[in-house]
Order: sequence, then structure tokens, then C-alpha cells
Amino acid sequence: MRKEVFVIGEFYHVYNRGTDKRKIFLDKYDLERFLQSMQEFNVLEPIGSIYENSFVKDQPGNPASKLSQLINCIAYCLNPNHYHFILQQTEEKGIEKFMQKLGTGFTNYFNNKYHRSGVLFQGKFKARHIDSNEYLLRISAYVNLNDRVHQLGSSASKSSWVEYVEKQKGICEKKIILDQFKSVAEYKAFAESSLKDILARKQLYKELETLLFD
Repeated sequence: MRKEVFVIGEFYHVYNRGTDKRKIFLDKYDLERFLQSMQEFNVLEPIGSIYENSFVKDQPGNPASKLSQLINCIAYCLNPNHYHFILQQTEEKGIEKFMQKLGTGFTNYFNNKYHRSGVLFQGKFKARHIDSNEYLLRISAYVNLNDRVHQLGSSASKSSWVEYVEKQKGICEKKIILDQFKSVAEYKAFAESSLKDILARKQLYKELETLLFD
């Protein structure tokens, strides 16, 4: 049984990685496919596969734009072997349904492309309730800049940072975060300052581990 109980309107930090720490995004097309999956599977009604959905979603009168969303995506970062999301649940069991669709759909795509079988992700996704606004703002910085936390370089990852600071159109509901700042520049400064604190703590933990195990 999952310990976390998901509540409509609440925010959650959701994350997982590849089984055996394996890479789950091997090229830019995998990253783009995962983002496409996040958008197309975020509906209450079944759509079949993304391939099947592509034949109907652009037809005149197609009701896809009116379908109820399972979640609001606030921020995301896709790294080579793991991902982080901030999600707000908008329908009953919305996060669980969304993550099940996303995991199954992307695993089928990945296994077909790379001629493999079996599970791709390490068990059930992990989730933590974001129980305060301060936590929400701090975790938005952590997720948006997660590639820098791991010092991966932007070419190996893809995040919602560009949606926030470069005003690129994407999948995120940014207003929840950005409306709390006077400008995008102010949020950028806040996030980058928060990142410095995160990296400093990360280095401290490494030094403590070295002292403990020497």
C-alpha cells in the first residue's frame, strides 16, 4: 500500500529513476517523447496509445481540448537516469492515474525502440507532500535547476527552467510560482540563490560521510 494519500488541490514532489539506476533517456528524442507523454496522458479519459491518439487529436471537432486533466504540472526535470516533478492533483486519484499511464506508455515506447523487455523504472514512483508555500517555492528551485544540482549539463537533461525564465511555451502551470514574485528576474535570482544553498549542503553531507567512514 502507498503511504502517501493524494488530495485534490495539494502539491507533491514526485520522482523516480531507472531500474538498477539505468539510463531512461538515451537521446533528445527520448526526452521529447517523455514530455509529449506527460501532456497527452494527462487526461481522465483513456486515449489508447500516443500513436493512436495522433490520428484523431487534430481533427475538427475533436473533444481532446475539453478533456479533464488529472494533474497540473508545476515544474519538472528529466535527467539521464531519473526525473523530478512538482504535481498538483486536480482529479480523484489523478496523480496515481497519470503516473500509471505515463510509466506504462513510456516503457512500451522505450522497450520497442531499444529492443528490450521488462520494467524500466525502479518500482513505484516516490512522492512527498509539499505542505507549505515556502517548501513549494524552494522545491520549485530544486526541480527547475536539478541538472545543476547533479552537475549534468543542460545537454543531458531537460527542465521547465526555460519555461520559467525564458517564457517558452510548455506544459507547466507557472503562475502558481511566478505570481509570488515581482518579475521573472526576481524568481530567477531566488532560484539560483536557493541552488547555492542546496549545493553547499550537498558538499557538507559528502564531507561528513568522509569523516564518518575514514
